[in-house]
Amino acid sequence: MSALVPAAGIILAGTYPEHDPGAGLETTLRLFELAEELGFDVAGIRQRHLERGVSAALPFLAAASQRTRTIRLETDVVPLGYETPFRLAEDFATVDALSGGRVNVGVSTSAPHGDLLAGLGRGDAATTADPYLLIDRFLQSLEGHALTDEELSTPYGPQVPRIQPHVAGLRARVWLGGGSLRSVRWAAERGLKLLLGNVGDGEAAATFEAAQRAHVDAYLAEFTGDEPRVGVERVIVPTDSATAAQRAHYAAYVAARDERTAQPVTLGERTVVFQRDLHGTAEQIAERLAEDPTFDGRTELRVALPYGFDEDEYRQILTDIRAAVLPLVGWRPALTPAPVA
Repeated sequence: MSALVPAAGIILAGTYPEHDPGAGLETTLRLFELAEELGFDVAGIRQRHLERGVSAALPFLAAASQRTRTIRLETDVVPLGYETPFRLAEDFATVDALSGGRVNVGVSTSAPHGDLLAGLGRGDAATTADPYLLIDRFLQSLEGHALTDEELSTPYGPQVPRIQPHVAGLRARVWLGGGSLRSVRWAAERGLKLLLGNVGDGEAAATFEAAQRAHVDAYLAEFTGDEPRVGVERVIVPTDSATAAQRAHYAAYVAARDERTAQPVTLGERTVVFQRDLHGTAEQIAERLAEDPTFDGRTELRVALPYGFDEDEYRQILTDIRAAVLPLVGWRPALTPAPVA
């Protein structure tokens, strides 16, 4: 059987209670460990501002790098609107070195909550900075070119003046979060990998599946580089081993989100379409994936876990996805997973 899903990972937001962020972050680290034990290819962390979730993805991944050994670690995604490109490149390189070369560099052109944060960021942030120029500067920093022909005098002796640590090949592991046709094409033209969420461009098509397939096709048609790769988010909530209470919770969660998927929605100046959550038995979810035109045997899956669930629910969801859903779509772990307690 050929794999409909050649690679599978998870994405977490790292939600935590207001009074105890440490406990929530520790729970998220344990879930990263679980994802590795189950054999998932990638574990990604969102970077969310002004919310009770991980607002600094790289410090979190630095901790995760010391709790895991084989799974790839990913940022999904760092918005460039609030970052200084050179400093961000240094942080990514440092975390990649700590992880032994396991970091996927996920970034985006966005600057969420720009109206609220304009006075606390860079002077050119959010409303005036060209986000694509920021990403170009970020890519140049990762490439590690010498900033001058003259060596830099340091306490350690003469050194080439470039980003340190310099990780050869890290630029080739940059994934751009594409929410618009412009960003999709921009990623393709620069040979970047592409991350797509569960919100589609309503200007591209009236349905989510058609809109996302159009973006995948545009990326593949215009890609210039060695290896085009596309990762897409899907919220997956299997019920196979869930308790009665968990099933009731999941059904209510999905029902509350389902109305927004009926038609395109206007958000500010954008028209967007939402993907329906994949909820039900493993067989039902596998059927939905098989019918989804985005999955063509090359597209990678990122399972976006729901916000605000408890650890037992996350563990049940991840275990059911690994044991029941993914085998039905042909996925096999690259490494033999350790038994899960």
